[in-house]
Amino acid sequence: MSHKFVLVNWNKRKQAYDICLWIGIALYLSLFILVSHGRFQGEHAISSPIILIRAFSTCGFIMLTLILCIGPLARIDRRFLPLLYNRRHFGVSFFIIALIHGALAIFWYHSFGDINPIVSVVTSGGDYQSFSGFPFQLFGLLALLIFFVMAATSHDYWNAVLGPTWKTLHILVYPGYALLIVHIGFGAMQEDNTGLLPSMVFASVILVGGLHVYSALFCTRADKKIDSARIDSESGNDTKWVEVGKWQEIENDRAITVSVGKDERVAVFRYDENKLCAVSNVCQHQNGPLGEGRVIDGCITCPWHGYQYRPQDGCSPPPFTEKIETYHLKLQGDVISLNPQPLPAGTARPVTEIPVAGIELAGN
Repeated sequence: MSHKFVLVNWNKRKQAYDICLWIGIALYLSLFILVSHGRFQGEHAISSPIILIRAFSTCGFIMLTLILCIGPLARIDRRFLPLLYNRRHFGVSFFIIALIHGALAIFWYHSFGDINPIVSVVTSGGDYQSFSGFPFQLFGLLALLIFFVMAATSHDYWNAVLGPTWKTLHILVYPGYALLIVHIGFGAMQEDNTGLLPSMVFASVILVGGLHVYSALFCTRADKKIDSARIDSESGNDTKWVEVGKWQEIENDRAITVSVGKDERVAVFRYDENKLCAVSNVCQHQNGPLGEGRVIDGCITCPWHGYQYRPQDGCSPPPFTEKIETYHLKLQGDVISLNPQPLPAGTARPVTEIPVAGIELAGN
């Protein structure tokens, strides 16, 4: 865990992020309502409650689609990493929008009878073998329950208390997404004659699925590139060294990730401008990708939940006890080479330094 762990970490950047996010949500909802009222008039007019239900429905679905795209986008391009750092705030905001949609829909369609509205949703009739009579409301309710559990545990406290179970729990976003696809898809067939919702569902599935497949292929190509890199041998030593690349390719306080086997990945960091280190890419908390993180306050910081490790020995700062494997590096000119044999977790090794003259030359 981060050596600066606090129960609430709502810094200025996150506040600015949330303000921009909710301004965007407000603009979308306002535009949707105005366009709907302007487009559907006279005998084609749609009541205001239904327009509100659809506004929050489409807004929430777009938000969930974007949330599911953040992970693969961050693996493809580092410029999306700030979105990854704030994804939990995005997720909670999405749940609020989904909850408002659910409350409006339950009130409008299930609160004017003698049966409890929630019971009405669960027991409402339908035909699972008919597209026109498919009981889509129940699938939406189940999805909302999943997103409630995720939103309720989207806090550093639950992250620390639940440990590895937290990550498993939040993988439920994908079953929730599938339930939402069924809910919106069949609901649109029965109540939406505009074609908007079916088009959104189709575009979302193509976008989310396509990005996940592309990011997997992107990472696989990167692995093959490293696997086929030149491997040299030190004279008088049988140890094989993997050529990583030039140190100029690594931004200060950032890393590049290399593959040294079928399943093992190593993060090579540059920090303090002229220092290099190599550690396991796997965070001991929930297997987060350390190579996608950065060095903050002198510690390698996991982008998922902020767990930190000292670059010199792979140990978490006291009082935390997590440790990761470390690796030897050597610098020949501008080229970094990695000894692929991991050292025991928490093992200190000599610091590999870039000559100051090289830093000054690169700066010029």
